[in-house]
Amino acid sequence: MGKGKLVLIIMVVALMGEGSSRAMELCKMDDAGLAACKPSVSQPNPVDPSSDCCDALKGADLTCLCSFKNSNWLPTFGIDPTLALSLPPKCHLQLPSGC
Repeated sequence: MGKGKLVLIIMVVALMGEGSSRAMELCKMDDAGLAACKPSVSQPNPVDPSSDCCDALKGADLTCLCSFKNSNWLPTFGIDPTLALSLPPKCHLQLPSGC
């Protein structure tokens, strides 16, 4: 998965954690998938991605997520872009070229 996509996914997960009561979907990841990945992209103690996170990433549009890799919003939501970009390989997924 591209670094940008992962960042986008993480951003969505962060948004979901901010107390939104509506279901959300971002780049083909629903709020449950985003929430599953949040602990893996947040400092200070990120964890390895869960199977739920990896399953969500497998169904995500990684090219879409990659488009968020340079977003200034991610840190605002507690998402570390570097950690976000590292998720796809940890889930045995390939980032899109150029991401």
